[in-house]
Amino acid sequence: MDFPLFYLDFIGNRLLMAAVAITHVMINHPMAVGAWPLVALLEWWGRRRGDLDLDALAYKITFVLFIITTTFGALTGVGIWLTAALIAPFGIGSLIRVFFWAWFIEWLVFISEVGLVIVYFLMWQRWREGRWKALHNAVGAVLAVGSWLTMAIIVAILGFMMGTGSWAADRSFFSAVFNPLYLPQLVFRTGLAMVTAGFTVWFLTFFFTRTRPELRRRVVRIVSGWVLAWTPVVLIGAVWYWRRVPAPMAANLDVAFLTQRLTQWYDTFLYVVAAVLALTVLIALAGLARPALIPRAVLVIPFLLGLYTLGHFERVREFIRKPHVVADYMYSNGVTMSELPIFQRDGILTYSAYSTVRQVTSANKVDAGRDVYMLACSRCHTVSGVNSVLTRFRNLYGDTPWDPAVLSSFIAVMHNTRTFMPPFPGAPAEADALAAYLRDLQERPRGLPGAQAVGYSPRAAAAAAGPGQ
Repeated sequence: MDFPLFYLDFIGNRLLMAAVAITHVMINHPMAVGAWPLVALLEWWGRRRGDLDLDALAYKITFVLFIITTTFGALTGVGIWLTAALIAPFGIGSLIRVFFWAWFIEWLVFISEVGLVIVYFLMWQRWREGRWKALHNAVGAVLAVGSWLTMAIIVAILGFMMGTGSWAADRSFFSAVFNPLYLPQLVFRTGLAMVTAGFTVWFLTFFFTRTRPELRRRVVRIVSGWVLAWTPVVLIGAVWYWRRVPAPMAANLDVAFLTQRLTQWYDTFLYVVAAVLALTVLIALAGLARPALIPRAVLVIPFLLGLYTLGHFERVREFIRKPHVVADYMYSNGVTMSELPIFQRDGILTYSAYSTVRQVTSANKVDAGRDVYMLACSRCHTVSGVNSVLTRFRNLYGDTPWDPAVLSSFIAVMHNTRTFMPPFPGAPAEADALAAYLRDLQERPRGLPGAQAVGYSPRAAAAAAGPGQ
């Protein structure tokens, strides 16, 4: 509770973080982790067979990967740090303390990877023959390993956020790294990255072989074999990962996949997913056996499905982790599990450095409720934008004037029925204050500025919110 709170009242903090992280994964997995080993394979195959056309195609694909990974990929990677520091400084701070050396090594590997990408692309046309070509291919192989290593390190942190394992008892760095979900998630993500890289190469081949059907058929056959080789890894990793997901998280899967309103379609959605996977495998089988039978336009379909799969997987993974940002340690609102009883006893406002009030009174009840909302709710909800708290309560209680006593009673126990929400981290008087603030918002709808708009002074925040608000 020691940070001024960045808050976006329209799109919300949760959606901002999700947009940056999902965009990064959709670029990083198929175009960095998976594509570099596939491109190196295409270059090696072209060198071995003396296929200059295949080598030239691999170079064109490398050009696209070089541009995207060194711009959007790098920016969104750094953007995750920036957004996490703004939205959840308490969470990222805790993770840094646990994984400092892992992140330090990851940054060294990342910097080396960027250098290798530059060398690999810029020297392609110069190192074209003999030992120089072999050296260039070796650079591609090292780049492929480095790209995978960056993911392997980050996956340890992602797994830790879902299940801390024995770290809760021994606080060991190695216990944190080798958490119960690390290896299953690493196997799954590795296979998924390789398969979606194949889809990406198919997609780019669609554009680069318009007048070269023979070349397209050769590439389709090679990449189809690549996709089929990695598909069992994806399936094994998925099953292993599924079995390691903690039961409380697995219970949220229906909501994670389809939102609360569409949970009745959960089983149907799973059948659709299975059908899409089967279609992808059939395309790969046809591409391996009879590539001439695959129309050029079909190469676009797996790419689009792969991007959707990556994005949806990240959304589901982030959702089922709730109500925690770090499982069994810290809730999504930044309150640690050890702090929760203290806040519920003494009040969260008491320990907030940037709250405009410290104790709830009849005179400041709405003001106190506003600060409680900012501390306890604003990481996931907005006032009137995406995932609006007003909309949620309107769905529950309609448009008639809400009873603050009813709201307060529900706030105190809502985590029991909505298990993806953390327990209310405040004293009973603060639940009453939050209810009063929500009732006031219903009567007088208005936005709520964050610290980035009003500064971090409590007086400035109070003035921006207006008198009596």
